[in-house]
Amino acid sequence: MRAALEKYRQAFLVGLQSNIVYRWNFAVRGFFSLFHLAVVFTLWGAAFAGSASIGGFDLRQTLTYFVTLLVLQFLISAFNEDYQISEEIRNGLINQFLLKPINYFLYRFSIFVAARLVTGTLILLPLAVALPFIHDSLVFPAEGWRYAAALPALLMSAVIQFSIAYCFGMLTFWFLEIQGFVILSMAVEAVLGGQMFPLDLMPEPVFRIAQYLPFYYQMYFPAAIITGRLGAEQVLPGLAIQACWVVALLVVNQVLWARGLRRHTAVGG
Repeated sequence: MRAALEKYRQAFLVGLQSNIVYRWNFAVRGFFSLFHLAVVFTLWGAAFAGSASIGGFDLRQTLTYFVTLLVLQFLISAFNEDYQISEEIRNGLINQFLLKPINYFLYRFSIFVAARLVTGTLILLPLAVALPFIHDSLVFPAEGWRYAAALPALLMSAVIQFSIAYCFGMLTFWFLEIQGFVILSMAVEAVLGGQMFPLDLMPEPVFRIAQYLPFYYQMYFPAAIITGRLGAEQVLPGLAIQACWVVALLVVNQVLWARGLRRHTAVGG
């Protein structure tokens, strides 16, 4: 067991070193995200003009949601893991993992965790700059249970996001180019993942359907727990559904890997 963990620890360290090399790229991306945040503050400030609340939440609660969402995007979001996996398959680099006792999913996930550790830390720099200006516009719930419940939600959200990216990367076994699939997925995630607007502002029937889709648990669910947009009665069922999606996506990943390797071997032969 210790030998197995050591392999992935080394992969994590390599990923950490690789991402630290590009730390300024991530830092610049983080500072540019402040411009996006400024647009969000402007647009929602205009939306709340003359209205004390929208969907049962006031302006401060809504802005807190988007600030939390920004942090989570750098902390748990899959940026380009799908393209990296696709490149390794197309260039034949995947072959080295077929001859070694290494689980490719765990190897890539270790690198993903390392990358998110770097980006999640670097987003604190622009936030530290912006905090004196936006502090009065934010309000977080005082219930301690929210942060305890948010931890497993964040962990499972990271697994879901990586698993979806991994699935798209695996499609390279069947398709030469996966960009179209990735762009379509990003568009769906932006809407059904709560990145454009809080999902609870959608019509009730649509919101209820969204609660059974994996996109709901990528960003909106943990952000809604932290910012108080979900009640205690909604959190436990949500964690259960999120866990089901984790298991389902892990199964899909293994099926795509196994079938993709059969196709890969056939083409290589």
